[in-house]
Amino acid sequence: MDETEFWEIVDSTRAAAEGDPEEHADLLVERLAQLDPDSVLDFARHFEARYNRAYTWDLWGAAWVLLDGASDDAFDYFRCWLIGQGREVFEGAVHDPDQLAELLDEFDEEIDGDGEELGYAADEAYEQLTGLVAPDLGIALQPAEPEGAPLDFEDEAVLAERFPRLWERFRS
Repeated sequence: MDETEFWEIVDSTRAAAEGDPEEHADLLVERLAQLDPDSVLDFARHFEARYNRAYTWDLWGAAWVLLDGASDDAFDYFRCWLIGQGREVFEGAVHDPDQLAELLDEFDEEIDGDGEELGYAADEAYEQLTGLVAPDLGIALQPAEPEGAPLDFEDEAVLAERFPRLWERFRS
């Protein structure tokens, strides 16, 4: 599976779910379960590589602004959700997290920002297909600390300065 096919699967299942992250995860499992086990593992590798790439202080700060706070777990689920938003949103956010102010049409912190189930979709599909737990993907684990310079998430002035567009749209 190449990157284009990975994003096509993400996009088609997101569109069918009409913005519901839980429905998106269910549809993703169904779609992946139609593939062969090796393709599911390829999808999982693509997902995990992007998940690790999104492990940055700046993205965590953007998640903090959007969600009005983001614990370690909340940031993990946010990164899964961000991948689920598709290539344009994901790449734009990784490049400049403040771009999320323009890239997101809507954002409801009660529904959006939590894609925990998306992170398990490939594992669930693999288990459905094989009856086995997915093997190690053979890719590097995320680093111990996020990439970039740490931010003081408790300092609203720091967040407003670093993410002016997000702050203006979602917090002011």
